[in-house]
Amino acid sequence: MVSSTARFSTSPTQRRALIGIAGSQLLVLTLWFSAAAVAPQLEEVWSLDSGGTAALTLAVQIGFVLGALGSAVANLADLVPSRRLFVVAGLFGAAVNGSLVMVDGDSFAVALTLRLLTGVALAGVYPSGLKVMAGWFTKGRGMALGVLVGALTVGSAGPHLIRGLGVDWQGVVLGASALAIVGVVVMAVVVTDGPHETAPSRFAWNRIGSVLRNRGVRLATYGYLGHMWELYAMWTWTAVFLAASARASGSSTAWVSNATFVVIAVGGIGAWAAGSWADRYGRTIVAGGAMAVSGGCALASPLVFGAPPVIVVTLFVVWGFTVVADSAQFSAIVTETAADAERGTALTLQTAVGFLLTLVTIRGVPLLADLWGWQWAFPILAIGPILGIAAMARLRGSSESAALAGGRG
Repeated sequence: MVSSTARFSTSPTQRRALIGIAGSQLLVLTLWFSAAAVAPQLEEVWSLDSGGTAALTLAVQIGFVLGALGSAVANLADLVPSRRLFVVAGLFGAAVNGSLVMVDGDSFAVALTLRLLTGVALAGVYPSGLKVMAGWFTKGRGMALGVLVGALTVGSAGPHLIRGLGVDWQGVVLGASALAIVGVVVMAVVVTDGPHETAPSRFAWNRIGSVLRNRGVRLATYGYLGHMWELYAMWTWTAVFLAASARASGSSTAWVSNATFVVIAVGGIGAWAAGSWADRYGRTIVAGGAMAVSGGCALASPLVFGAPPVIVVTLFVVWGFTVVADSAQFSAIVTETAADAERGTALTLQTAVGFLLTLVTIRGVPLLADLWGWQWAFPILAIGPILGIAAMARLRGSSESAALAGGRG
């Protein structure tokens, strides 16, 4: 039997790779919310309503889904060396994101197109980053992928921090593109391929079918869908909820941007901690536990609406810590149960269907807010964690759990 307290050590080369890959991912992923972070300014400058603001985020999600599905169908993540795909996609993303500053309110369709293309680019960045990291770790893979998802989380929160420093919307957008270019340079120059990196494989039409028939990948994807139902809607609308709650309590809203950064960025610590715990105690237990807490926070959100900001922010910090803590474990499960030649395709397909689901809740939450007010906008997000917990329970009871976290399940 494998001891639940077994530990592993990383070599200096692995630590350098961990820092380099996570750093490059963090910097490039600032592109994701570069427009959402300045939504109030864009609403004023471009005369947008809540639907237009949501569309800016939805366009990125749609672009990501289209890019990821196209990549999965073409087996791109297994045909093209992972670091090369990351670099090319990251440079393209920085270019189209930076072009947003040249758009005016009369060309909103152009803005949506640029955001969609940014999403397409990120579909080449995120899964390939996961694959590069998996190439460096077998033991401790949950921790390593947790660090990577933590970097994604902090990077996604980055534009809120830049905005909180008083930078105008053009500066936030251009700053994100500049950081992305630095991230690309780190991946190209500092990072090398790991000893467990899978060699590029030949194209095969039946690869997706093989992935879908893999029970471990399937159950991990079901859990990931529950996670994604909640995650991006929570990230997208936290600032609006906090502002509405502050106004209801008669408080200032000047703190909202910085608080939103903290709420999202603390998930970076959650992802790292959960990855370490999952390597030690099992992926299904940790992922299910994280979803139990985050779902509980979604259900509790109406109870703190209009309370003093310190109370509201405290709940959201707990939610932010747990809402992304499970994410890396679904990816780790895929890398441990998918065939080596299908690892990239399986990761890309999982992220594609997950991000497709986010379109429902990102658009649905403000619609519920229009009907019932922001106080009651978030409880529906708890549906995802409930279903995700059920998927993890099924996986833990299956024979596939023997392949997870060195036999810990």
